[in-house]
Amino acid sequence: MRDILDSITKWWDENETFGLATVVRTFSSAPREPGAAMAVSAGGEVVGSVSGGCVEGAVYELATEVATAGRPVLQRYGISDDDAFAVGLTCGGIIDIFVEPASKERFSQLAEIAGAVRSGTPVALATVIEGPGDVGARRIIWQGEHASGTLGAGDRLDEAVDDDARGMLAQGVTGVRRYGPQGERRLDDLSVFVQSFAPAPRMLVFGAIDFAAAVAKVGKFLGYRVTVCDARPVFATSSRFPDADEVVTDWPHRYLAGVSTDMRTVICVLTHDPKFDVPLLEVALRQPAAYIGAMGSRRTHDDRLARLREVGLTEAELARLRSPIGLDLGARTPEETAVAIAAELIQLRWGGSGQPLTVTSGRIHHGQFPADALPADGGVQRVVVAPAERAG
Repeated sequence: MRDILDSITKWWDENETFGLATVVRTFSSAPREPGAAMAVSAGGEVVGSVSGGCVEGAVYELATEVATAGRPVLQRYGISDDDAFAVGLTCGGIIDIFVEPASKERFSQLAEIAGAVRSGTPVALATVIEGPGDVGARRIIWQGEHASGTLGAGDRLDEAVDDDARGMLAQGVTGVRRYGPQGERRLDDLSVFVQSFAPAPRMLVFGAIDFAAAVAKVGKFLGYRVTVCDARPVFATSSRFPDADEVVTDWPHRYLAGVSTDMRTVICVLTHDPKFDVPLLEVALRQPAAYIGAMGSRRTHDDRLARLREVGLTEAELARLRSPIGLDLGARTPEETAVAIAAELIQLRWGGSGQPLTVTSGRIHHGQFPADALPADGGVQRVVVAPAERAG
C-alpha cells in the first residue's frame, strides 16, 4: 500500500469512499507479494497493482462493487487447469486479495498510517480479514507499547496480535496470523492480516567513484535508502550522486562504526584500496548486515583476506564477505556492474540459482509455504480456483 498512499490519502481527504484491494496471501508463483495494493476511486480512477496485470480487471470490478455495497470481501484468484484463459493467474500462482470499502468513516487511521510512513516511523496495521470476528476491524501497532483501535473481539485478541505484530515489524515482515475468537494461539478460526510499514532498508556504498553512482541508482530503484560515503570531499558531493539519499564525507570505517545496521542492511565496498578497505571491512564484518560485498580482482581479494586475518578476523567472519562483488554476468561498465550487484542481492534474498530460466525447471518464483497455510473456508465470500501443478 506504500506506493499508492499519496493517491488514496487525497481521496480520503476529499471524503470519497473508494475500494481498496490488498494482497494478503500468495501461493506458488504469485507475481506480487503480500501488501501490494490497488485502489479504485469513486470516479473510477485506479492506482496500484495486485497481480501485474493478470486479474486487475476483475479486481477493479470487485473493488467498485465493494465500495458501493460497503461490505469487505476476501477473494481468491488462481489458474484453472480446465480453462487457463479464464480470470486467473496464468503464471500458475494463487493470490488471496482482501477488498474493502475505505473512507474517513471506515478507515479513520489512514492519515496516521500515511504520516508514519512518510516520516519513516515503523508502524504495523492489523486487519481482521476472515472468521467469526469483526471482519474489516483494524488496529495500529507501534514499536514500544502504544497501539490504537481494536479488532473487535476483546483485549485478549488485541494483545496477542500486538505481540506478533511488533515481532513482524522488527523484521519487516507482512503476512497473515491466525487465532481463536478470543486470541487463542492454539486455534485458527480467525485470520488477521498484519502489514508492516518498516523504514526502507539501508544500502551503504563506500567509495565515491563512477561505479558507486551506478550502484546508488540501482539501489534506489530496488527500494533502498542509499548513502554514499568517502573520505575525499572533492569526490563525495551530492551533484556526483544525485540518486543517493545522502552523501557523507568521512573515513569509511569511522562512519560505519557510528551507524546502526541490521539484518536488512546492504554494504557495498567499492574503493578497492587497502587503506580504506581493511579498516572498513574489519568493522563491517563484525556488524549485522544482510550483505557485505567488496569490489576488486581475485588477486585484490586474496590480499584483502590476508590483511583481514592479520587484524584478527575469524574464518566465520570472513565467510560473510561477498568478493569479488556481484554475480558473474561478464559486467564491465559501471552500469553493468551495478546490475550484477543487484542480481546478487535479489538472488540472496529469494534463493534463486542465478542460472538462466531456460535451463531450470519448477517454479519461477522461489519461496516455500506450508501445506496448512491454505486458508479454511470462512464467513467471507471467495472464489476457489485450483492451482496448476507447476509454474509457467
